[in-house]
Amino acid sequence: MAFSHAILVRSAPVDQAVVHSQNVDIVLDYNSRIEASRCTLTLTGPNGQKVPVHMEPSTSPSELKAEAENLTNGKYQIHWQVLASDGHITRGDVAFTVALK
Repeated sequence: MAFSHAILVRSAPVDQAVVHSQNVDIVLDYNSRIEASRCTLTLTGPNGQKVPVHMEPSTSPSELKAEAENLTNGKYQIHWQVLASDGHITRGDVAFTVALK
């Protein structure tokens, strides 16, 4: 059986989304099994500062989950790096904007 690199197939928030909440659930779903314990997810906020995220367990072997709290208005970028079950590392970014009312 051939394995493939882990490719992001779904994200929440979606790339370039506008979110109207201070608290954001992050879900990244890939096309193959990932080694969650060896994957990283970082969130960068306005002015380039790192924003803490709380990793959460997932019931799916192809999913990373996290939560970011107390976000303020501005542009954010999720940077992810995952290790697929085939041993290859893939990485990418998902951008979103927080617009609180």
